[in-house]
Amino acid sequence: MRILLLCHSFNSLSQRLHVDLRHAGHEVSVELDIHDDLTREAIALFAPDLIIAPFLKRPIPADVWRRTLCLIVHPGIRGDRGPSALDWAILEGEATWGVTLIEAREEIDAGPVWAWAEFPMRATRKSSIYRHEVTEAATACVFKALGRIERSEGPVMPANWGRGRERPACRKSDRVLDPTVQSAEDALRIIHASDGDPGASLTIGGNPFLVFDAGLAAGVSGPPGALVARSRQAVAVAFREGALWIGQLRRPEARSLKLPALHLVGADAATLPVVSGPGPCRYHEEDGVGFLDFRFHNGAMSSGDCDLLREAIVAAKARAPGVLVLRGDADCWSNGIHLGVIESADSAADESWRNINAMNDLVREIIETDDRLVVAAVTGNAGAGGVFLSLAADEVWMRDGVILNPHYKDMGNLYGSEYWTYLLPARVGEDRARRVTQARLPMGIEEAIDLGLATRRLPGDVDAADGELRRAAVALAASPDLAGRIVEKRARRARDEAEKPLAAYREEELRRMRRNFYGFDPSYHVARYNFIRKTPKSRTPVTLAIHRAGDVENDRRRSM
Repeated sequence: MRILLLCHSFNSLSQRLHVDLRHAGHEVSVELDIHDDLTREAIALFAPDLIIAPFLKRPIPADVWRRTLCLIVHPGIRGDRGPSALDWAILEGEATWGVTLIEAREEIDAGPVWAWAEFPMRATRKSSIYRHEVTEAATACVFKALGRIERSEGPVMPANWGRGRERPACRKSDRVLDPTVQSAEDALRIIHASDGDPGASLTIGGNPFLVFDAGLAAGVSGPPGALVARSRQAVAVAFREGALWIGQLRRPEARSLKLPALHLVGADAATLPVVSGPGPCRYHEEDGVGFLDFRFHNGAMSSGDCDLLREAIVAAKARAPGVLVLRGDADCWSNGIHLGVIESADSAADESWRNINAMNDLVREIIETDDRLVVAAVTGNAGAGGVFLSLAADEVWMRDGVILNPHYKDMGNLYGSEYWTYLLPARVGEDRARRVTQARLPMGIEEAIDLGLATRRLPGDVDAADGELRRAAVALAASPDLAGRIVEKRARRARDEAEKPLAAYREEELRRMRRNFYGFDPSYHVARYNFIRKTPKSRTPVTLAIHRAGDVENDRRRSM
């Protein structure tokens, strides 16, 4: 079937559907919802059998859905209507929620229903529920609908009705935090519902901010509204009852940057007491296995984050276990260098250079671990340098449903480092390495295992994946050939170093990166600026819009 994904941006759900639909044998193209005329042009070029809208912010033109079946993913239960479905579900404490696949009609969210799925809610950030429960439910709904289409069956309901109801968009007033009135738990629910976009409003020290990435601060208290403690880059704010750790802040101005909280409150936090809070790295041992858990917000790793994780690995290597598991967050494993911190620096080029060198030091620390086996437990999505960070380990165990984006080029043709020119060909071969880095397409577990980017499949359910990870790691630590594998690993690394030192790979990569950062071509800096500030795209990349490949070829020929 020819399927066009029409989406506001190529977000995590859109990428998951792109991967799964292509794996199922469908011909899939993508058009970003930039302008109605471009949408019409895309349909004329691609002639899709079906249009799926995983993530839209405005209605599909009537002349489009009247000619071609259009199915819209709505992150709400049957009967729910409106643009803030998941936000309201969190704010109102819904015990269960769901996804409904609705056929486009004049009245938004009211058309025939082709499939639905429900799930229990978790007390967590909106983005986490979206990446897991909503994504799984939406994917299941799409394939249920495809089955009905292939069997020449119609929708399961003539209109969207059920226990849900129509609700307006959340207003700014619905997202305001008032520490004198609200408890920390009440405020946390608002922050969870506002996660990602647009954030919850809070005044700190007389300055307005948008708040993200919060958690309860046990044992911390103070006057409501006051900053009462700090822990690494987070600050604690007191409420009527309890306090919250705030990890990320953004000023309410248009196109402002979301940054670690301490970056923005600055001098106001300088005299705060340092309290043990939510650290990004945690280590424990279990049945002969060392587990090093790490979490960095949205997978972005600043220079300091890279140093912190490297130091945690050094400390873990001083311990006895013969297996070390690096277990990233189930929402995001890593997306490489921290573009937000880089963008906010006095010199973006200098901070880019510091960040990539810190990331390289981290990767080298893993590569040179020669006294134990290292497992990268990729249970969350990964992109760019984060993918190559995982390849520094001996084995990559990947959760079913995770999406990888193992390429840099969309960031202004960035060359990339993290020793990828050593790690990637060693895993997949030279030809496949070129294919991976040039394709610029998201990748699921089937392709990752086929290529060699992943060595073991973990279940899709996060809890089940964690249980299987523990069992497999303990079995690996107890295996009789563990010592032999470590000896073989040490010998292989010595041979590789003798053939070409790691320092040579790093120097070659950084020579190219220096041109990206300091050279005459500003493409990286422009792309980073647009990405961080969410500047709308003016066209769909041809790597996604395969229906536009002919336009690019014609332009190339005309320029010859």
